[in-house]
Amino acid sequence: MLQVNIPQTNDGSLSPDSVRLVNGTSLCSGRLEVKSEQSWSSVCEADFDQQDAEVVCRELSCGAPSVLQGALYGEVEAPMWTKEFQCGGHESALLDCGRSDSARSTCSPGKAVGLTCSEPVRLVGGASRCAGTLEVKRGEWRPVKYSDWTLRDYSWTLKEAAVVCRDLDCGSAVSTGRRDESSDRSVWWINPDCVHSGSPLRECALSSSSSSSSIVELTCSDLLVQPIISVSSTMDGVSEAQQQGFLVRRGSNFTISCSVQPQYPGGSFQLTFTSSNTAHNYTQPAVNHSADFLFPAADPAHQGNYSCVYGVYVFAHNFSSESRLLSLTVTGKLKQSVKLSGTETSH
Repeated sequence: MLQVNIPQTNDGSLSPDSVRLVNGTSLCSGRLEVKSEQSWSSVCEADFDQQDAEVVCRELSCGAPSVLQGALYGEVEAPMWTKEFQCGGHESALLDCGRSDSARSTCSPGKAVGLTCSEPVRLVGGASRCAGTLEVKRGEWRPVKYSDWTLRDYSWTLKEAAVVCRDLDCGSAVSTGRRDESSDRSVWWINPDCVHSGSPLRECALSSSSSSSSIVELTCSDLLVQPIISVSSTMDGVSEAQQQGFLVRRGSNFTISCSVQPQYPGGSFQLTFTSSNTAHNYTQPAVNHSADFLFPAADPAHQGNYSCVYGVYVFAHNFSSESRLLSLTVTGKLKQSVKLSGTETSH
């Protein structure tokens, strides 16, 4: 059994010694075990809920729970905990929660609690959660120092930034840099050897001996929210069958609209059309974060799949994001079935 050792917190005190996650990839994931009277016990899934999980993740100084499911981290190797937790979600430690006797004397195979907390990493101050100033939580949230010449000839690189983008599910690292600030906030210094060994960023955060005026900023590739695609007609020539697609009456005009939640000024929309035997791209600038593509007379050549791709140049790079697919059929009858694809893609 792989067991992750719980390190000291930033103030020098020991991290929680009454709960742990084992068999996971870091302190923030694994099968839950609780310590009582010097022995560790697993917890049955039926005696544990989302509010209990929030308390455990907070106690371990991890982010919010993202997965709560039995049998994720191997079979039970410890005795079973015999109490049901009754947390309100606000407690600072699991053993501070109320408890009642469990209705179960045993736990079915594969029903021991497996818990994944998100890594305590965030980007703040940007228009998207995938860009901004890097902060890491280890007991408390602190920004990350861009370089520390007192420790070694080192500064932040795209290699370390890639770990952040992966932890945030934000794609790949596009750029990283520094931002100077005048505050005297405490900062973390990230041990690059620790990061390169594959350890989670949180476990590589070291308390710096001094505050810094230079902190890390970075940008990940999945910077933009997904655009929205829709179709309409001034002649009421469009209908939508439930769980199917859009039907356009032959000869009617129709408009396909692309829009995106405001994040950055400017940009453009490319409407992509594909059918069994052709493909076309139409481009318009984004005006008030939207664009309308008018088709004056529907005919069978307009039948196919459409998607909107929003592109914008920010942070000295081009970014793009693609909508879901919209399937359209041209017909003289507005009751014909057509499938609407719900796939989502981004670049």
